[in-house]
Parts: sequence; structure tokens; C-alpha cells
Amino acid sequence: MFLHGTSRINENGHLEIGGVDTVNLASKYGTPLYIYDVALIRERARSFKEAFEKMNVRAQVAYASKAFSSIAMFQLIDEEGLSLDVVSGGELYTAIASGFPASRIHLHGNNKSRAELKMALEQKVGCIVVDNFYEIELLAELTKEYSTKVPVLLRVTPGVEAHTHDYITTGQEDSKFGFGLLNGQIEQAIDRVLKIEGIHLLGIHCHIGSQIFDTAGFVLAAERVFAKIEEWKSEFSFIPEVVNLGGGFGIRYTEEDEPLPATYYVEQIVEAVKKQVSEMGIKMPEIWIEPGRSLVGDAGTTLYTIGSQKTVPNIREYVAIDGGMSDNIRPALYQAKYEAVLANRVNEKHEQPVSIAGKCCESGDMLIWDLPLPEVNPNDILAVFCTGAYGYSMANNYNRIPRPAVVFVENGEEQLVIKRESFEDLIVNDLPLKSKVIQN
Repeated sequence: MFLHGTSRINENGHLEIGGVDTVNLASKYGTPLYIYDVALIRERARSFKEAFEKMNVRAQVAYASKAFSSIAMFQLIDEEGLSLDVVSGGELYTAIASGFPASRIHLHGNNKSRAELKMALEQKVGCIVVDNFYEIELLAELTKEYSTKVPVLLRVTPGVEAHTHDYITTGQEDSKFGFGLLNGQIEQAIDRVLKIEGIHLLGIHCHIGSQIFDTAGFVLAAERVFAKIEEWKSEFSFIPEVVNLGGGFGIRYTEEDEPLPATYYVEQIVEAVKKQVSEMGIKMPEIWIEPGRSLVGDAGTTLYTIGSQKTVPNIREYVAIDGGMSDNIRPALYQAKYEAVLANRVNEKHEQPVSIAGKCCESGDMLIWDLPLPEVNPNDILAVFCTGAYGYSMANNYNRIPRPAVVFVENGEEQLVIKRESFEDLIVNDLPLKSKVIQN
């Protein structure tokens, strides 16, 4: 068993996180329930920032909020002095509602709407990461309309394929994201942007994928970007003030995963950039990175209550929980793997292999296959580790299942930061059939 962050087994044999008994949390708030270890998030945030400080490099660490967005989460990120990466009007609205400084918000997205770009300009966000030619022309119109000048990064696809699942790989040439680095598209984009009065070309952005366990891809991406910068310096007199090398730093979900320390990713990225800068004889740019999963992934744990069981003789033992693909779609979406324990009986030997089934009406709603547990009883509490990234943010109402609550824990205290949805919440936007309205 691998315990993350402040997790430990307390004197009652229960799983404890942040000094709070998870069994008590399940009783108080119900299940499914997302729990976040705030101390672990703070530790990770500080480790990224301190790594840059030790290397004496100007930098911004921006939390990739698609991993988990909420008002409380954004306020926590603000407390730690990080910037914020948002990818939609909804994430931007939440950030502004939380009081997050707009000057430290970066707006991403491969198909930003006119309304989203207007919101970004009205709120005076710190940077827009431009993804395509359509967006360039939208910004040309809108910056003229608003009589403003907006800093932008141009996103490139560097032709680097990270060793990860196809659905979470973004840096290869055949990608929906960004301007091709190797096919002439980025030069066309630079040429156009430099001619638009309302756009300040701040720099270049690239992101090669997610859940990456080595630094070779980041180093190669940096090398390819700087090879192009050498050409841009000559052709456009353009040297980026900022080079954003994205995120994608891996975490430990199971014993198969071997992530590197956050500081090591930073060290290797900085060294790669310093080498290129030295060889080119140019000023060191500010380096930006965008950790998301690596800040919150293993800080999250989901609690479930066990219900029905089914034995298929000589084949499998199914154990059903009160959640599933409605609160964690990753196993169904790209075969993500997790570890789990019985939170109320952690010290008992976990020897019986069972498969954890979700309650959604889909055969593919399986959370964990062949998980060793003690003999399971109804109402036991299952704790699934490392659900802090892309759990709540991808939660859904399939089968009209309400989304769970979210609780932050730190120093022996708990705080409810997102309320559980009610059945009434599920129908709040529903409208009656027209004929029924007339009859009434």
C-alpha cells in the first residue's frame, strides 16, 4: 500500500487524510465524496516555484485548471502565488468569481469563441495562448474594437510524441492543437501577428502530452523550438520573451508508475533552455510551465460506499460501489488504473481479488479490475487514491446521477468546498413539454 501526502492509518485502523478520519467524512458528507489533501497541493506548488528560484530563472508556474476547477481551488492557487491556465469561458468565469488576479490568468483553447475572447479582453487577462489562424483574425477585430493590446503566445506542435496514451498526447504533428512547427504554419502565424497593432507577440507555447515520466521529450521540444527561434531572429527579428514548455509531468497511480520529482523536471527544462540560449547568444527568456495533474492528482481521494456483490463462479467477484463513470470516467475513457483500500478496515490483509463495478448502466463502467481487498461487506468504505485530477472536472450526470461533494482537509480540519448536487439540481434547467403547459 502506498500512502500519498499526509495520508496515514490512524489508531482506529481507518484511513486518515490531513489529520481527518475519512470514515467520519463519509458519514458526515455521504458518498461518493472527493477529498483533497491541501498540504500536498501546497507542497507541490512550492516545489515547482522553489526549483526555478534556486536556478535563478525568471518563471511562471501556472496551474492547469482543467485538472480540477472550483472557486476554493483557485483561491488556494492564488495563496501559493501561482498563475492560472484556463481553457474555457466557464473556467475563466470561475477564476474571476474567485477573485483570482486576471493579470496572472492565461487563456488557452483550440476553438475559443468570440464571446470567450471578449470576456478575456474585458477582464484584461495576462495572456492569450493563440492556437490557430481563425483566432488570430478574431483577435485582430476584437482588439481594434476594444482599443487594446493583448499579450499572446503562439502555440506550436513541435512534432514530439510523448510516451503516453494516444488520447492525452498533444505535441505530435498530427494534432488538433497549435501551429505546425515543422510545416511552415508557425512562420505564417508570426508574420501575421507581428502586423496586427492590437497584439503583442510575447512568446511561444508548446505542450507534448500528459502523464510523462521522463524529461527527454521536454528537452527535444526545447531544442526544436530554439532551432526555429534562430530562424525567426533572422527572418522576423523576433526573439520570444517567454517560452512556455507546458506540463504533463506524471504522478504515481499504481506501482507501475515511476514519476520524477517536480524539481527534476524543472532542472532539466531550464538546463535545456540555458544551453540553447548560450549557443545562440540571446537573452534568457522567462520560462513558463503548466502543471495540473502533478499538483492535484495524488492529492485527491474518492470515497465510495460498497453495495451489491456478484460472484461469477471460477471467473470473477464483482463488488459494486455507489459511484463509477459518472464521477470518474478515466478508466472507461482511456483504461486508467488506480489503487484502493477499504478506508474503514485498512489494516486487514488485502488478499481477495475483486473487481470494482460502478453503478452506471454500462458494462464498461468498471473502476478497478482484480483489486486485492479483505472480505468485503455492504457499507464498507472504499477509498480510491489519486483521483484529484480529471475526476470532478470530468464528472457528469449520466443516468441522472448527481455529482459528488468535494471536501478540503488540512491540519485536522475539513471544509466543504463544493456541495453535493441534489435531484432538484438535476432538473433546474428542464422545461415541460409544450402540450403539458397548455393543458395546465
